[in-house]
Amino acid sequence: MMIHTSTPGDGDFSGWLMYHSVGVFPGQKKAITDALASFTASWCAPDDQRWDVALNARSALLANWATLIGATPADVFGAQNVTEAFARFIDGLDDKALHGRTVLAAADCFPSLHFLLAGLAERRGFTLRTVPVRDGEAYVHDDDFISAWTPDVALALVTWVSSLTSKRANLETLAAHAQKQASLIAVDLTQGMGILPFDVRTTAVDFACGSTLKWLCGAPGTGLGYVSPALMKRGMTPATRGWFSQDNPFNWDIEAFSYAPDARRFDTGTPSVLPFIASKPGFDWMLAQPAGSVRVHNLNLCHQIIEMVDRLGYRLLSPRDDQARGGSIMAELPRHADAGQVIGMLASRRVSVDARGRTLRMSPGVSTTSGGIERLERCLSQLFPATRHDRPHHENRALLAR
Repeated sequence: MMIHTSTPGDGDFSGWLMYHSVGVFPGQKKAITDALASFTASWCAPDDQRWDVALNARSALLANWATLIGATPADVFGAQNVTEAFARFIDGLDDKALHGRTVLAAADCFPSLHFLLAGLAERRGFTLRTVPVRDGEAYVHDDDFISAWTPDVALALVTWVSSLTSKRANLETLAAHAQKQASLIAVDLTQGMGILPFDVRTTAVDFACGSTLKWLCGAPGTGLGYVSPALMKRGMTPATRGWFSQDNPFNWDIEAFSYAPDARRFDTGTPSVLPFIASKPGFDWMLAQPAGSVRVHNLNLCHQIIEMVDRLGYRLLSPRDDQARGGSIMAELPRHADAGQVIGMLASRRVSVDARGRTLRMSPGVSTTSGGIERLERCLSQLFPATRHDRPHHENRALLAR
């Protein structure tokens, strides 16, 4: 089934290559406007239904998250962002689960999660071991991660898809190693959710987190967490708790607190609602697409980008193998490039990309077209001809002014 990439009134998103950051879908503006208007009408109505409507809307988004990963609504919870969701999980682990042991992470994981673990290491009494990127390479190899995953590892944080290279980890292999080592495994699904299939029923993990941003075309402020039922049965007691951590949030007896029996125990006080409401239209749209169709569209455009990168003579930072890569293509800009100026020039030609240092990040999604990528190549070819990457920087600046 063909994906319809535009709707009248949406604007031109044919050159939108920012799905690694913010996703768009056909009819997004109207869909989100209608969802927020509906919330406003219910919240401002002269009755007592507003909280029922708000909380039901939040629960509906969480049900989408559970459906996407093959879980049940009882296994998932919401947070403000990915870091907070992971922090709540760590908070729920007993001290003896981590104390005196090792937590493993890759050097190319999402930096915010590494910041969190580095700050918790001394407080929780564990050693943070960071698997480095090989010299001359762009990402951490699974083999290196497994080599560092020794029996002293209590918890391994696995990044499914790298935000800097789109390198895709083999979750099945890593989950099997976790079982062999009797380690907990936590997976950051953020850069793969909505573009790659994942199912907790076939890939057993203890924890997973993600966001409705990026491929799911949602709004900021919606972090998502999953905790396996098996781990929940072993007992998890997050110290940060509130009235929504209970089975009955309306229990007001301060001497009779008890955790909810499921993942609701990772909730705290009054939950955020608006980001969940604003994120649901995109999530609904993605779930409604024929299985695999979004990925097929993405792969066709990724192949076009890789061919462009090769023609331009750029260094490809992402794996060439489709099975080893997420939905993005990352390439290294020429040595004399000013990334900020490149991005600005491309934006003026209706091409949206971003960069981390000299790493150009390009992520084609449902609204991106082949014509948008052709426009990208024309711009880059004008700025940095393939045979003249080392032209003086002032000459590149002159081209930007044209």
